[in-house]
Amino acid sequence: MTGQRHPLGPGLYFIATPIGAARDITLRALDILASADVIAAEDTRSLRHLMDIHGVALGDRPLLAYHDHNGERVRPRILAALAEGKSVAYASEAGTPLVADPGFQLGRAVIAAGHQVISAPGPSAVLAALTVSGLPSDRFLFAGFAPSSGSQRRTWLKELATIPATLILYESPKRLQALLTDIHVVFGADRKAAICRELTKKFEEVTRGTIEDLIGAYADRTVKGEIVVVIDRAGVQSAKPADIEAALREAMECHSIKDSATIVSQALNLPRRQVYQIALKLAGNG
Repeated sequence: MTGQRHPLGPGLYFIATPIGAARDITLRALDILASADVIAAEDTRSLRHLMDIHGVALGDRPLLAYHDHNGERVRPRILAALAEGKSVAYASEAGTPLVADPGFQLGRAVIAAGHQVISAPGPSAVLAALTVSGLPSDRFLFAGFAPSSGSQRRTWLKELATIPATLILYESPKRLQALLTDIHVVFGADRKAAICRELTKKFEEVTRGTIEDLIGAYADRTVKGEIVVVIDRAGVQSAKPADIEAALREAMECHSIKDSATIVSQALNLPRRQVYQIALKLAGNG
């Protein structure tokens, strides 16, 4: 279905574009691409190809290249168009703008100038990987790309090691083994993880297991394509019974048994039911 032209109010429209399968674009995104007065893109050739696939004509509308290397020069043109009351659509090369893609400086400048910023949500490699990883999705942190330097990467991983959330990061295929090796050193061999490769594309692949399993699975492989690594939070073994009881006693001085169990289970990354049973025994009710 081609995009339908509709009157658009003035403002900057961030459009999420497919990370692989061209049909993953939303109908609303196609409508915006068909209707915006000005279109900007991280890669104009990629966007023109996507528009051609879906039968969205550019016509005589301007198509601006906007990326990290020319932002200072192009932002004033976009701001000028907005000041004239025009609608501007911006699309990154693949996925959601601002998520490891350009757009942050543009969005901030547009907001500072008092113009509307509107999101047309859609494809995201972060959420696609989390969905298929089989790892907890109740709380997650997108950490972006790991540093390329080994020492910097290990320091960066140490900062992430105890965060009580599923971790999601991007990596170059050429550095995947180095990353896994450093994760093994910093996080340990038994932390569960998933390597998601070429999501939504023809050769999509998800490999799940412990860090040690994944190192073995990729040891003798030449890896290609887009890589997302999803890592489970630290295991429950880090909390000793004495630590749990001490934390509960402190929490129960100010909170109910139920609330104390919730607070401590979240703080120590433990199952709430387990902590609640311990709290009942400490209170003499179990």
